[in-house]
Amino acid sequence: MIVVTGATGNVGRTLVRMLAEQGQEVTAVARRITEADVPPGVRPLAADLSQPSPDLPAGADAVFLLVGGDLMMAGDATQLVAPFTDYGRIVLLSSLGVATRPDSPSHGQALAAFEEAVMASGTDWTFLRPGGFASNAFAWAPSVRASRMIAAPFGDVGLPVVDPDDIAAVAAAVLTQPGHEKAIYDLTGPTLTTPRQRATAIADAIGERITFTEQTREEARAQMLTFMPAQVAETTLDILGTPTVREQQVSPDVEKILGRAPATFADWANRNAAAFR
Repeated sequence: MIVVTGATGNVGRTLVRMLAEQGQEVTAVARRITEADVPPGVRPLAADLSQPSPDLPAGADAVFLLVGGDLMMAGDATQLVAPFTDYGRIVLLSSLGVATRPDSPSHGQALAAFEEAVMASGTDWTFLRPGGFASNAFAWAPSVRASRMIAAPFGDVGLPVVDPDDIAAVAAAVLTQPGHEKAIYDLTGPTLTTPRQRATAIADAIGERITFTEQTREEARAQMLTFMPAQVAETTLDILGTPTVREQQVSPDVEKILGRAPATFADWANRNAAAFR
């Protein structure tokens, strides 16, 4: 059996589907989940990892462990990893920020604590460290639908954002195939794209003109503070505006594991065009 936490999210939902299509026995875990949220044959399990003894299957072959933002910042890493220490393998969705922003409480230190707890668990492990997600562009969907406009800071700074479906495909491979024990994989897209270029890709996907407006850092920060803590906003803006060399580096790991190039942002935009129409 493979347990997938965060099973209704951008990565988890696709991962559950991929594993089910392979014929794997899957338990899909989320705080709120029903049979309507999972493919036929998959067991949905509503469980809260923040509880001292969450109701989870014992002795599974592997777990895909996704730590949500609230748990990441406030949870005890050792306690949260403890229910999975009798599993055959833990695949942790971590972050590139562990390596590139080690002093950041939100992007580096919190997930580093989970990596350390997993390494100390005695269970085989693999860490997936994606950079920015292509799906962060969903934040632009309301303004695109309402007024065919996108506003974002640092319009010409490029990052190799990764398609969440590629993260899911890598996770499926790592969960079911040997040879990934104690491996750390950086997951990126195939090339750098700027916010301005992503806006153009979305416009092409929906067949409509979209106006791109470059925000100042202060304007973007004010907007971010409506849905994220200040320290998360500041580090996010640092990455978007002054990325490190490694944050702009295209990793070979997706292609190495999947045997194909990672999806482009345009691929993601075309697949999700309906959200922007």
